[in-house]
Amino acid sequence: MGSLLLLGNPASGQAPTVADSAPAVAPDSAARAMLMDLRSLDSSIVFEIRYATTRNFTGSVLPGYEANRAYLRREAAEALARVQRRLRSGGMGLKVFDGYRPVRATLGMVEWARRTDQMHLIEDGYIASHSRHNLGLAVDLTLVDFSVGGREVDMGTPYDTFSEQAHYANATGRTLRYRQLLRRVMESEGFRQYEQEWWHYSFEVPGATPAFDMVVR
Repeated sequence: MGSLLLLGNPASGQAPTVADSAPAVAPDSAARAMLMDLRSLDSSIVFEIRYATTRNFTGSVLPGYEANRAYLRREAAEALARVQRRLRSGGMGLKVFDGYRPVRATLGMVEWARRTDQMHLIEDGYIASHSRHNLGLAVDLTLVDFSVGGREVDMGTPYDTFSEQAHYANATGRTLRYRQLLRRVMESEGFRQYEQEWWHYSFEVPGATPAFDMVVR
């Protein structure tokens, strides 16, 4: 897959443009109109936005992340709120690691892979150079159990584990049942699971092509 090329200076706060091979980047005004803050829909969802911290695979805060907030396109956000309501009826809930991802953050991941000589992670499908996260139509999440204080359940691997252990089907026993529960309730509201990452789900909105680069703050 081809990588995005950044033109401009993200550090300056100026929205970058991308090469012709990449989706067009919509202005921030469009992002503000189309994206919803998940917390505004359901405050019981737990948020731990890893790319706004150093607790992620790059070891650094990614460009474009300035707050522990998650946004999605309105259609996907409303569907995720319905998922949360379904889970809460059984004492469970969602913890979100990432939602909408600024284009500059995706570019930062690709640059990290180049800098650390780990381009195989792009070739193997673990780091996407064109991401549905940039459209506000993908979310990374796990389950929490509110009967034990909202603690994460055992999904078999940590978030962003780049190995076959993180593939959805590579689990047994209780871990597999948790993965199946998450998949079942997410698919019931229109999300699709990515087989190589148990945490990654996407939502289809016809004609949703503009990528966004609005800073998460």
